[in-house]
Amino acid sequence: MGSGFSKMKKQAKLFEKQMQEMQQESQLLEVTGSSGGGLVTVVLSGEKELKKLEIKPECIDPKDPDGLTDLIYAAMRNGYEKLKEHESKTKQHGFPGF
Repeated sequence: MGSGFSKMKKQAKLFEKQMQEMQQESQLLEVTGSSGGGLVTVVLSGEKELKKLEIKPECIDPKDPDGLTDLIYAAMRNGYEKLKEHESKTKQHGFPGF
């Protein structure tokens, strides 16, 4: 009984260490999403936080604010898709994801 408990403790510590590493990785991870051929670019953290938004002046049309809105949404979707791809790859390597 003692050796089984000891083994479980070691596994729990290993799992905890892996979780901490994954949290650190997600904090450091940044992905870039874009739309309109690079007219709108966003940078998202691994924690799905918007870190940066760049809008090129040539896509700003005062007569078409909805067009700019669409480009921003598309860039965000592109960034989130990249985060999902990263999470998927992480899970394939035996980590439970973040």
